[in-house]
Amino acid sequence: MADRALPAPGRLDGLAAGAAAAHPARTAITGGGATVDFATLDARATAVARALAGRLDGPGTVAVASALHPDFAVAYYGAARAGQVVAVVNPLIPEIGVRHVLATSRARLAFVDAGLLPKLKAVRADLPDLREVVLIGGAEDGATGTLEELLAAAPTGEGWQPPAVDLDDTACLQFTSGTTGLPKAVRLSHRNLTVNAAQIAAAHRLDADSVSLNHLPTYHPMHLNSAVAAAATQVLCDAPEPVDAVHTANTHGATHFYSLPVRLARLAADPALDGLALRTVTRIASGGSALPVDAAQRLTERFGIPVFQGYGLAETSPLTHSDDPDHPVHGSVGRPVPGTECRVVDLESGAELPAGQPGEVQLRGPQVMKGYLGAPDLAPGEWFTTGDIGRVDQDGRLFLIDRLGDVFKVDNFLVAPSEVEQVAAAHPLVREAVVVGLPDGRGYRVAGALLVLDEPERIAEAVEQINAELPYYQRLVHTEAVAAIPRSGNGKIQRRVLGGQFAARLGLTDPQTEGSEAMGAPLFTVINTFVLKDPAGGAAFEQRFLDHVEWMRAQFGFRSHQAVRALAEPEVYVNFGWWATPGDFQQVLGSETFQAHAKEFHQLVDVQAEPSMGVLRVEGEPAAQNAEGALLVVERFTATGDAEKFEAAFAAWTEAAARTAGFGHADLAKALMRPGGYTALTRWASPAAWEQARALPEYADLAALADSETRPAAPVAGTRTPAAPAGV
Repeated sequence: MADRALPAPGRLDGLAAGAAAAHPARTAITGGGATVDFATLDARATAVARALAGRLDGPGTVAVASALHPDFAVAYYGAARAGQVVAVVNPLIPEIGVRHVLATSRARLAFVDAGLLPKLKAVRADLPDLREVVLIGGAEDGATGTLEELLAAAPTGEGWQPPAVDLDDTACLQFTSGTTGLPKAVRLSHRNLTVNAAQIAAAHRLDADSVSLNHLPTYHPMHLNSAVAAAATQVLCDAPEPVDAVHTANTHGATHFYSLPVRLARLAADPALDGLALRTVTRIASGGSALPVDAAQRLTERFGIPVFQGYGLAETSPLTHSDDPDHPVHGSVGRPVPGTECRVVDLESGAELPAGQPGEVQLRGPQVMKGYLGAPDLAPGEWFTTGDIGRVDQDGRLFLIDRLGDVFKVDNFLVAPSEVEQVAAAHPLVREAVVVGLPDGRGYRVAGALLVLDEPERIAEAVEQINAELPYYQRLVHTEAVAAIPRSGNGKIQRRVLGGQFAARLGLTDPQTEGSEAMGAPLFTVINTFVLKDPAGGAAFEQRFLDHVEWMRAQFGFRSHQAVRALAEPEVYVNFGWWATPGDFQQVLGSETFQAHAKEFHQLVDVQAEPSMGVLRVEGEPAAQNAEGALLVVERFTATGDAEKFEAAFAAWTEAAARTAGFGHADLAKALMRPGGYTALTRWASPAAWEQARALPEYADLAALADSETRPAAPVAGTRTPAAPAGV
């Protein structure tokens, strides 16, 4: 499709203005108990823009939570019309994610829904740029301003004009999923977004007669922009069950049914499916991850409606590929949308591969991002490397195989878990399968599988028959029968988390991260400060914390932790958690279990989290590390000058302290979101040993380079794992 004409670009808020001019009375969005037509959507966006112009001095960033409600569209287009950059916030992310997104984007005002507000309040003190919070989605708490109040206070009258923008200016910050670390902010321009909106509308056959049913957990700008570009009506369905979405589609006369693969797969397997009908829907669209072929076939056969998939990333606005919505090929994400190029390259040489050969997917087109926030713009004509493995057939259709991080090698053969999963899922006893690469104890990987079985006691028989269908390098070495496959809040399988947990249950060591401390690689460090809401609630909190730690110890990438209680402030606890990589922690953070634990914690304590990267670890006397009545000191620094000088001064002090009696060990971590921020944890055999070390001239040199806040503390739980001896 790369040779077809490109749609004309425009400014992002121009999508709403264009739809209002052409179809003012047509329903634009309905959902969450509210309905707006295109004229109202556009007018409310203008009112938001005028209100922001009076509140914010010049261009900056406005955060908007992607709540499944028409207010999201009003705030999104209103912020763009005001000349602000819109930072899209997923309301399902935990507090640490909220803090990261708002701090990274430096949002000055945030539109949030009722679900996100408590998380934002918990981290508000760490967001000095944030001036105002506005509730959307019809929510009220009596203390926070609402969208309706903001609109009521907006200036009226003639003469106001939106500030001019360049179509290549950044219009939106879209955050990545963070599967390889903290989410990155993707800079998308007005041109990126409006061209892609038109590309999607054309690829999906959306027009002013279309009614799209969005059965999604949050409001993705892809669905918003493409529907508004086509002047199509959007029906927002927040019911969790797919059967309810079918009824909603029939009630509203939907023509397009958008859902997640996990929800469509659940619908295909639902016993109620045979009694359902889609009376007006002409196409079912799936995106976000792969939809199993058998689920697509089952839905097509039952409803007599094509089921098609697409492909894209946050970095590509997002859509780059769409299958033919009238004649899809199940298993494919289709051909590139107009103006877009796709190629598959060899993983090692980077050479382009012929049709049919798997390799890494690269993309080029007008919807590819300007670049990441804080990084240079992509060069004109530069190929974007996706990190996905796929192949292109002779007709130009892309078939995705796996994420690059999920693929592993056995005897130099590339093993794609999804290919093994397809074979496993075809077995009559298997209802669902997830395949992961597990350590083999020799620095390589073997295939393991979690299997949902109709008869779990027959797992050995099923595995034997599955392996008979596979080449030797793909065969399952480790298997486990499970009742269900755990998924994240947005329905995705977190293969890295599942693999790590599986490996831990088997007692297998991961060769990719084991020994990273010994090699000097910095450990990702999460420093949580807990303050009891009830000073008498320490025992209850400690018990709940110990239960949580037991679970955390089994998670992939978890290394160790040390929790302490401040001596002078017994209501304050601090925990240092050490992880192999940021990605490991980010994956665990999104799990339902972690979120449930966090909810319980918030009933007992206020929490402040500071993600950091380890700078150095210094070892002292083993006797001091194990001494009865040991003192641990948490010292929070803010470097006032050169960071390298500060780190060198800390190293000099701890090396000098290590030559004195009573020094156990020291860790220094650099805050990822606090400029100049560092936190140290040191262990001493006694308070006297600590005072002796603080009297060293090297400590005076250190103190001259930073402001500090010191908390002497007693250990509560955990033992920080020391670095391995040299040569190990």
